Amino acid sequence: MPVRKTAIAIPQELLEDVDRAAGERGESRSRYITRVLRVAVRAKRDAEITRKLDALFGSEAMKAEQREGAREADDDKGWREGGW
Repeated sequence: MPVRKTAIAIPQELLEDVDRAAGERGESRSRYITRVLRVAVRAKRDAEITRKLDALFGSEAMKAEQREGAREADDDKGWREGGW
């Protein structure tokens, strides 16, 4: 993966905390910050996916459809008698 250098301004106290945390993990400052940023970006993406799924499956129409599908699966004799 290509790497690009960038310069950012970080408060001194935060940078000291980053250096300490990176050192405790045996990582360089750069590797530590990269890992933390990846986790943050992934968490934001995952939260957005979860929000969209909640909106989709939280609708009353979807709930009714899911209940009906579950009822149909429960009524299927092949399922209860190990036909699958």
